[in-house]
Amino acid sequence: MSMVSTTSHEQHDEDHSHEPPWSVQLQSNRLGMWLFMFSEIFLFGALLVARFVLWGQHRPDLSQEVGLAATVILLISSWFVFRGQTAMEFGDRKKFQRNFLWAAILGLMFLTGVIFFEWNIFGLEASIGNIELFGHLKPSDGVESGIFFAMTGWHALHVATGVLLLLIMWNKGRRGEFTPERSWGVEGAGLYWHFVDVVWVFYYPALYLMGTVM
Repeated sequence: MSMVSTTSHEQHDEDHSHEPPWSVQLQSNRLGMWLFMFSEIFLFGALLVARFVLWGQHRPDLSQEVGLAATVILLISSWFVFRGQTAMEFGDRKKFQRNFLWAAILGLMFLTGVIFFEWNIFGLEASIGNIELFGHLKPSDGVESGIFFAMTGWHALHVATGVLLLLIMWNKGRRGEFTPERSWGVEGAGLYWHFVDVVWVFYYPALYLMGTVM
């Protein structure tokens, strides 16, 4: 029995001896993430080009207030993610959890603003003074509206994925699975979230600010 146990431990140690050093794994993870984001640039960029081809110097009548609020919320969420990453680097798990959780909540608020208010999936109408709270653009309104829903829909899908990643990393941090030396999950989720935010920095002016209202 002891011989079997000894053999098992030797096999376990041998398996771990074949694993590459953590520094090599980290470099591979980072390279993979940057390659992934680089490939995503082509998809987001193609939709951005399509916007200018189809709309030219025009844009639909979108809610400026909703667009601005959603943008501010997303940028603030990126700040919380950065704070969470910095906290993990210094081994402050509580601060990391708090900041990543706030970032996830703000991400959900952004999705609510886009889907509930701008897409207006329930066909609601309301206003505060001269401010329209709900959008009027529908996918059936033509090719021009189609590119709006394609751009915001594709981005919203990535935001939803990012929120899920933030919550997973938050839960892993709560369970003590990260250390300042080994926290690639935190770094990877942060990179992804910042990337999604940067995409919106380009999408927001293209959709809401550039051109005259159709």
